[in-house]
Amino acid sequence: MNANDYKFLLQYSNPLSILIVTNEGKLTELNCPFKIEVIRSVQNLRIGEIKTVLQVKLATNNVLVYVIEGKPYFYYYFNIII
Repeated sequence: MNANDYKFLLQYSNPLSILIVTNEGKLTELNCPFKIEVIRSVQNLRIGEIKTVLQVKLATNNVLVYVIEGKPYFYYYFNIII
């Protein structure tokens, strides 16, 4: 990715919210903090634990990252609880 690609992505990012599609198919903004459930064990997090996402970021590989207890984790280890 070049600098212009990053600039484009960052203009739509906000570290305190993400856009999600609800079960009804509606696009909505979900603001931090929000709850997630661990679906794959990673580092010190175990399956079934409920945690709070304080920020969302984009990793250097362009994958969404949740900041939980001050540490970054890739989004795919979790389900959002609505």
